Amino acid sequence: MFRTRLLSGIVLVAAALVLIITGKTVLLAGLFVISVIGMYELYRIFHMEKTLLGIAGYLAGAVYYLNLGFPFIPDREIFALGFLIVVMAVYVLKFPEYKADQVFAGFTGVFYVAVMLSCIYQTRMMAAGAYIVWLIFLCSWGSDTCAYCVGVLIGRHKMAPKLSPKKSIEGAVGGVLGAMLLTFLYGLIFQEQMHLTMKYIFILSAISGAGAVVSMIGDLAASAIKRNYDVKDYGTLIPGHGGILDRFDSVIFTAPIICYLAKFLIR
Repeated sequence: MFRTRLLSGIVLVAAALVLIITGKTVLLAGLFVISVIGMYELYRIFHMEKTLLGIAGYLAGAVYYLNLGFPFIPDREIFALGFLIVVMAVYVLKFPEYKADQVFAGFTGVFYVAVMLSCIYQTRMMAAGAYIVWLIFLCSWGSDTCAYCVGVLIGRHKMAPKLSPKKSIEGAVGGVLGAMLLTFLYGLIFQEQMHLTMKYIFILSAISGAGAVVSMIGDLAASAIKRNYDVKDYGTLIPGHGGILDRFDSVIFTAPIICYLAKFLIR
């Protein structure tokens, strides 16, 4: 199992490197594919992945990503309101085919998966985004690794015993501090390329600390959904890891935090 998980992790990192380094349309298209798979996994829990409601969600994701690359909807609020109307139209016209929880999942799934993941692309397109975008993964996968190591070594106090018994408060603190340290080292390594002063390296570290906290919320939120519906994994696409949502649950939450904090704090 460990070997399978390790090999899958290497392939995953390699794919992320190719997509993010290439950037632009390649990254946008790659994130769209990942988003659709993630939405499919989420919708499958609600037994609506192949229904009209599910298809409406996939199409909304396509419209959103197309608008990111080739803007034609001036206000994203219009997108949200328009999609809500479409979802409710499907609900009432096909009543009683869908339950209310399926309708809300259909609407929320687009924002939970597609829109939040798109922040990776939006971060990549920022000034110095080629470097800042990696903070998303330092905060999610990096903090997760640090939290695991610290938790195994000194974890004593359970953070969420009913939801995730293996996670500890000590591990959570280690994950946050680990993400900040990794980001600090990352900033020092690429200080010249990013034209950073020490002040901004500390700002990046603080951003990563906030991102690490939110990444844990994303991880636990995905776990809570699975526990509510008695599901072990969202999928089997990534051997040893599960599905897209099993591997990207923390990234989904970290991406918008890094994107908007970087826009606000790095000027």
